[in-house]
Amino acid sequence: MDVRYKMMEKGEETRVCALVEKVFNELVAPGYGPEGIREFFKYANPEALAQRADSGQVVVVAEQGEEMVGVIEMITCSHVSLLFVSRRGQGIAKELFRLAMEACRSMQPGLTHVTVNSSTYARAAYEKLGFQGTGPQQEKSGIVFVPMVCAVD
Repeated sequence: MDVRYKMMEKGEETRVCALVEKVFNELVAPGYGPEGIREFFKYANPEALAQRADSGQVVVVAEQGEEMVGVIEMITCSHVSLLFVSRRGQGIAKELFRLAMEACRSMQPGLTHVTVNSSTYARAAYEKLGFQGTGPQQEKSGIVFVPMVCAVD
């Protein structure tokens, strides 16, 4: 079944966050303590996502049939704040990133680089997208991450 990509529509925040929660709990949460998990879900919940989307953030989703299988959220077009995919190994993250960059470049033609605070689990996936580490692993409010950057052309 083909994967369809589109900008997130108002009202889809609950579906998007259900995907994020499922993938986060499976792959990222095991490396976090209770504080980090609580902090993550203060950010990754339908109400917060709706508020950010209303302020013009770029959110691209991937669907396969009726199922939401991927999402990327860009903050101010220069920072990947969420990138979660439930069907790995199909190029979904790569296409989400490409489409998000296309939208961001149309909004900010002078965009030269994009950053992410990658979970340790996702670091290799971000490296495949062209990101490079900019510093050592860090922890803030229980969130463990590696700062990374990607040049965009």
